[in-house]
Amino acid sequence: MRKKVLILFLLVASISSLQAQSQKQYPTFLEKNSVPDGLRYLPAPPDTATAAFMADAEAYEKGKSIRNTPRGKMAADDADTSTEKIIAMLAAATKQVYTQRDCPNLYYLIERTMNDAYQSISSVKKHYKRIRPFVLFNEPSGIPEEEESHRKTFSYPSAHSAMAWAAALVMVEILPCCQEEILQRGYEFGQSRVIAGYHYQSDVDAARLAASATVARLHADKKFRKVLKKAKKEVRFCR
Repeated sequence: MRKKVLILFLLVASISSLQAQSQKQYPTFLEKNSVPDGLRYLPAPPDTATAAFMADAEAYEKGKSIRNTPRGKMAADDADTSTEKIIAMLAAATKQVYTQRDCPNLYYLIERTMNDAYQSISSVKKHYKRIRPFVLFNEPSGIPEEEESHRKTFSYPSAHSAMAWAAALVMVEILPCCQEEILQRGYEFGQSRVIAGYHYQSDVDAARLAASATVARLHADKKFRKVLKKAKKEVRFCR
């Protein structure tokens, strides 16, 4: 009996340790059970026999046709979802540069917001296990060097799109004078995943919905509001 109790204790301790490591590696504002659960409100991805899937396939073909253009190059560059890349991408829409040295709270805010957005769709990915477009159609993607690492991961919803859209929504609160430019770039980032062949349009659309729900939930979090206030003071452009 004591042996069973000891094994159970060690198992619980191990799980807690792994959760702590994950929290340290991917810091968030919200605990997992506080994030809006996409499985509770997002629709299932379109079945391959539906008109909705045909629309997804059409968007995939359109994206494929522009990969060898400057827009296709931008789609490949948008594969990077590091905090530095996302902030630089959105800041470029305002023609400004915000460094981590000058704006530490902005970086803290965006990193955790993006990780919370990822949390909101991770269980949905695991549940539906939707095969990525370039895998289903057995064709090269717009980012060949990432194909192997993504071949066995899932498509719905798009994590890249959720993270970028969540970051864009928060950046708009900090820089409302540039809201259209920031939102346009955040939107284009999601479309880049369709162009590259890693996601369907419905994956990206669902991701934006999940990101919006997550940002709404974040506003009920005291720590998020506190850091947002500090970030606004750091970024004084156009205020």
